[in-house]
Amino acid sequence: MVVKKPRIVIVGAGMAGLTAANKLYKKGAFEVCVVEGGNRIGGRINTSEFGGDRIEMGATWIHGIGGSPVYKIALESNSMESYEPWECMDGFLDDPITISENGFVLNPSLVDPVSNLFKNLMDFAQGKRNGIGYAGLDRNWNWNWNWNWNGDGNGSVGSFLRKGLDEYWRLESRKEKEEVNGNGNGNRNRKVLEEAIFAMQENTQRTYTSANDLYNLDYNAESEYVMCPGEEVTIAKGYSSIIQSLASVLPCGVIQLGKKVCKIEWHHESDVQTIENGHDDTRPVKLHFLDGTIISADHVIVTVSLGVLKAGIHDSDDSGMLKFSPPLPNNKIEAISRLGYGLVNKLFMELSPDFTDQFPFLQMVFHRSDSEVKNPKIPWWIRRTATVWPIYKKSRVLLSWFAGEEALKLETLSDEVIRDEVSTTLSMFLSNSSGSHEQCNGNAIENSSKVNLVKVLKSKWGNDPLFLGSYSYIAVGSSGCDMDTLAEPLTKSGSHPLQILFAGEATHRTHYSTTHGAYFSGIREANRLLEHYQCMD
Repeated sequence: MVVKKPRIVIVGAGMAGLTAANKLYKKGAFEVCVVEGGNRIGGRINTSEFGGDRIEMGATWIHGIGGSPVYKIALESNSMESYEPWECMDGFLDDPITISENGFVLNPSLVDPVSNLFKNLMDFAQGKRNGIGYAGLDRNWNWNWNWNWNGDGNGSVGSFLRKGLDEYWRLESRKEKEEVNGNGNGNRNRKVLEEAIFAMQENTQRTYTSANDLYNLDYNAESEYVMCPGEEVTIAKGYSSIIQSLASVLPCGVIQLGKKVCKIEWHHESDVQTIENGHDDTRPVKLHFLDGTIISADHVIVTVSLGVLKAGIHDSDDSGMLKFSPPLPNNKIEAISRLGYGLVNKLFMELSPDFTDQFPFLQMVFHRSDSEVKNPKIPWWIRRTATVWPIYKKSRVLLSWFAGEEALKLETLSDEVIRDEVSTTLSMFLSNSSGSHEQCNGNAIENSSKVNLVKVLKSKWGNDPLFLGSYSYIAVGSSGCDMDTLAEPLTKSGSHPLQILFAGEATHRTHYSTTHGAYFSGIREANRLLEHYQCMD
């Protein structure tokens, strides 16, 4: 009698799914199948081309090379070197130029203290500092401050940051402000600019976390997030080279594209003992696809995004959404509901050849949205964008990041509207249009040419039904425990345990929102099955 190998179906051919498939297939003890709803592998990793340069539509960075499995694969596959230009960000750490909305360069003496303040506050929130009582922010005078943060406000990162800014203003010397500005309105004007610079840093942080508003980001969970040590780098041959490396061990036919799962049938522990084993149609889990086909499995590893899980638990007649039958347990549904899942999009812009200057690493400081002096020609969806810069030195391809509502709005705009409105905005920043030197504590850029864009390319993760967003975060009212709950398999006991397992960045408590977190989760679930079948080395 021939004993059939356990069949493991993996839903999603992204980092988590292909990592699990790679490890399980190499053991040779299982029948492995990867089903992918889209027409490509990679998930939220998607290397593309724009303006003759290699770019990343999704995942971009290796967040710390120390101990990163992604970096290890990149080295082994010779992906860190390329003769072709790529989104290498070699100018990312260069001194930025910070310009206010009225077209004046802001002096580092104004920008740096506020930027350093923001960094120190985030370091404290993330557990990188033992306290907030330190001397000086390179302002030529010393100041000390000590205050206790006990989660007042709504217990969010946003409320913590704003409390820190208020303390900064309270303890800063009024006399020093007046001496720097040299006019009666100096304090007020400087404070307005400092708040705008602080808001610029907040908007950059939004792209790191995918939270639409930092007031939605849980403060207590922030210190649980773990960064890999070492330099943050991009991949010369593209992030998709990592995916190709993982998939290369899988023979033709293991990965099936265009297979979108709409329902997964499984059995409660109390029901599963009635299933008899030995026949293909009595495997405990059945996957129903949008094309009407069905696959039976002994185990299913679900690696879809948190956004897809969120959409699936809501009452809806949309047959395209992933449903579970019976529905997921209440504790898992509640965890999915509480966790945060946001949107980040990238906008690539190709400069017209008539722009002869070297485009700077530009930081943009906007007036508040309710300000009477804000420029009406700058649309609202650009106003919380912090930076624009070339993807490498001397590249004609520029990049800007959008988060939250602005990122969703970006998806709805035509390329023509984007070109026109971004060109207008950048031209205003790179030319002296209004204001006074004293107010901005800086100098106007001279001889700047108008910024014309030849073409643009945007990512659209929010409206993509296979993702419905970008990556997860710990929202206020949630905790890392919810990610642990999401990662728990169904079921844990009975004659057919581990019917449904969960992987993906949103299931990793300390490395969520990253590709290496997705990798670790794929290894975790593969090991869970290997241990179950006593196949571990």
